[in-house]
Amino acid sequence: MLRRLDDLAAHLATRGDVLALLGVGSAGSEHDRLDEHSDLDFFVVVEDAAKPRYVDSIDWLQAPCPVAYSFATDQNGRKALFTDGIFVEYAIFTVDELPKIPFHGARVVWQRDDAPTDLANRGAPPSGPQYDTVEFHLNEALTNLYVGLHRELRGERLTATRFIQSYAIDRVIALLHLTSAHPHPRRDPFEPSRRVEQAYPPAVLPLAEMAPGYEHNRQAATTTLTWLEKHFTVDPVIANAIRELLSDPQ
Repeated sequence: MLRRLDDLAAHLATRGDVLALLGVGSAGSEHDRLDEHSDLDFFVVVEDAAKPRYVDSIDWLQAPCPVAYSFATDQNGRKALFTDGIFVEYAIFTVDELPKIPFHGARVVWQRDDAPTDLANRGAPPSGPQYDTVEFHLNEALTNLYVGLHRELRGERLTATRFIQSYAIDRVIALLHLTSAHPHPRRDPFEPSRRVEQAYPPAVLPLAEMAPGYEHNRQAATTTLTWLEKHFTVDPVIANAIRELLSDPQ
C-alpha cells in the first residue's frame, strides 16, 4: 500500500499543477498500523484552478494501476477500488482549504519544492462534544438508554438499537478515555470506536454484552446500566426510570 502511494506520488510529481500528496489515517504518521484490511486514505493538494480537474477525472489515479470501481463521495473526492484490490479514499484540496478541514497525523509522501513546508500540520482540530466531561458523557449514556428503551417499546427496534447499542456505547468509550489509568494509546480523534478492543479487554469493556444485536436491546441496556452504576455515581432518578422501562412487559 505504501508503494502505491509512492508510485502515485511519482506520477503526480510530473504534473505541474500538484503541490503535494499527503497520507492520512493509517497511511499517515502512524503508517505502521497498515495491514491487509486497511484502506488507503490520502489528500492531493493542488493549485486552485486545477481542483475541478482532479475531482472530476481519475486519469491521474490510474497511473500506477487501473481502477475497477469508483464513485464521488462529495465535492472534494472519491472512493475507489484498484484492480489489484487496494481500496482508497481520497480528497482534493487547495492550500487555502486545508486549514478548514479536520485532520490529524498526516504524513507528507511527496511535495513540490515550492510548496509550504507545514501542509501536514494545517488541519483543523477534530470537533468533539461541547462538554467533554464525565458528567456529560455519563448522563448522555443514561438518556440514550432511556430514549432507546422507549423506542423499543414503541416497536421502533432499529432506532432503539442505535441508541442503546451504539450511541450509549460511544459515551461509555468517552468515559473510559477520560477516567482510565491507561488511556487508549492510539485513540482515533475522529472515530473513538476504532481499536477499542485492543485498548480495553472484555473485563474492562464488555462489548459482546453491551452490543448483543438487534433482538437484544433490553439485555444490552441492562448490561450498560449495570456497568455505569459500577463505575460511576448514577442519579437514581434516571436509573429507576430506565429500570421501569426494562420491567415493562409490553
